[in-house]
Amino acid sequence: MVQKARKEDLEEILRVYRTAKEYMVRSGNPTQWEEGYPDCKLGEDIQKGQLYVIRGENGVIHAAFAFIIGEERDYQVIEEGAWRSSAPYGTIHRIGSDGMRKGSFSECLNFCKGLISHIRIDTHHDNRTMQHLIEKHGFVRCGIIHIYDGSPRIAYEYLGEEGQ
Repeated sequence: MVQKARKEDLEEILRVYRTAKEYMVRSGNPTQWEEGYPDCKLGEDIQKGQLYVIRGENGVIHAAFAFIIGEERDYQVIEEGAWRSSAPYGTIHRIGSDGMRKGSFSECLNFCKGLISHIRIDTHHDNRTMQHLIEKHGFVRCGIIHIYDGSPRIAYEYLGEEGQ
């Protein structure tokens, strides 16, 4: 079940992200989330109401993600391709799972599609797991964007059932 994150959830959310970071390192993606990230964004995300958690039937948090509807500064310039639509969109950021529950990405995406059908997401070149999930769920690779520190990310877009 997807719910807005609360301040009281922070300890469990940090556990989820620690587990996700450990998995990323083990699977050949040690540099996507530098030291202190995404932890440094969580308070702001909760305050803005844009951080969500996925709880299991037992109430335990198994995944977390930010979903932001509106223009994404880092997406204004795209290289080696182009966005497929300029319609309003939402962006999935900072998705992480503790790996204890299957289907978290699907649940996240279904929730986000319920808010807006045009969705963008990006990931690191070394994050093969996320690239597979993104493409499996109907996103199309559109090009390369650069995040706040200049690092490149593969950018994807989902236009909803009507746009496929």
